[in-house]
Amino acid sequence: MKIFAYGIREDEKPSLENWKQANPDIDVDFTNETLTPETAKLATGANGVVTLQTTPYQRESLQILSDLGIKSISIRNVGYDNFDFQDLKDFGIKLSNVPVYSPNAIAEHAVLLIGRLIRRIPEVDQKFDNGDFTWAPTIGKEYREQTVGVIGTGHIGRVAIQMLQGFGAKVIAYDVYRNKDIEKHGLYVDTLEELYQQADVITLHVPLTSDNAYMIDEKAIDQMKDGVYIVNCARGELISNDALIKGLDSGKIAGAGLDVLDHENNVFGQKWGSINNLPDPTIKNLAERINVILTPHNAFYTETAIHNMIEISFNSNKDLIEGKIPDTLVYSAK
Repeated sequence: MKIFAYGIREDEKPSLENWKQANPDIDVDFTNETLTPETAKLATGANGVVTLQTTPYQRESLQILSDLGIKSISIRNVGYDNFDFQDLKDFGIKLSNVPVYSPNAIAEHAVLLIGRLIRRIPEVDQKFDNGDFTWAPTIGKEYREQTVGVIGTGHIGRVAIQMLQGFGAKVIAYDVYRNKDIEKHGLYVDTLEELYQQADVITLHVPLTSDNAYMIDEKAIDQMKDGVYIVNCARGELISNDALIKGLDSGKIAGAGLDVLDHENNVFGQKWGSINNLPDPTIKNLAERINVILTPHNAFYTETAIHNMIEISFNSNKDLIEGKIPDTLVYSAK
């Protein structure tokens, strides 16, 4: 059996080496390049593929893999919205993901972004850089004074709720699929509009679907409290950048913490030297604001998460090749 992996980074290699040692009968080869029509043939001779990328998986790439006899693909992340399932069906490809690699990693990041926003840390940093070591006027807020609206109560959202409650925040939640434990504690509101109207801070923890793309638009922002903070560690396409900028300009939105952005592939993953060199004017606009904190889609990026992403994805691919059905299966053409 042979597994070929795409997009392997230096930080993944120790965990990959550990997996190889634990599975000596499996031949593993890899590249640091992503899966494209140009790199697809690197998997020649493999029985399955493990991959990770934020760009779309092109139909031509999947066709080449299928022509090579590869019918098992395992991604090392949660989201599979960059696959066209019709392509998977046409080529008879099974797909697995890593549904839970470290909810704590992303939940911690979101909660820390909230803290930095409400305590106005970027402004304090700027004052320090300018030699200003005074208190005023950068007075902050406390978690326990905030009503935090958590949209999405899956693995990550539930951990975020626990952390926020630990800080003393009042938490309300919304999800189309309610969790029994969250419901038992009476945290759910019935509509997003209710959450928008009540929350001082809104944090997003939902997957991207065709139904919720750009759910945070001008209409949604108009329903929110004046001076609301918005945090997004889920998917950039959940928020309209233009609507967000309009809300920031008007003061309706007091600040935003964004680990993901719409059109983030235009800028993330590259070194630009300066914000002034960013090629996307909308993202540049957000990056220049003192009340907007951007991080480069790295909320997941912890040692624990990377280890779990390798272990789970390679174990899943092994199962798929052997004809087993892993609990990580998200699509099967059969």
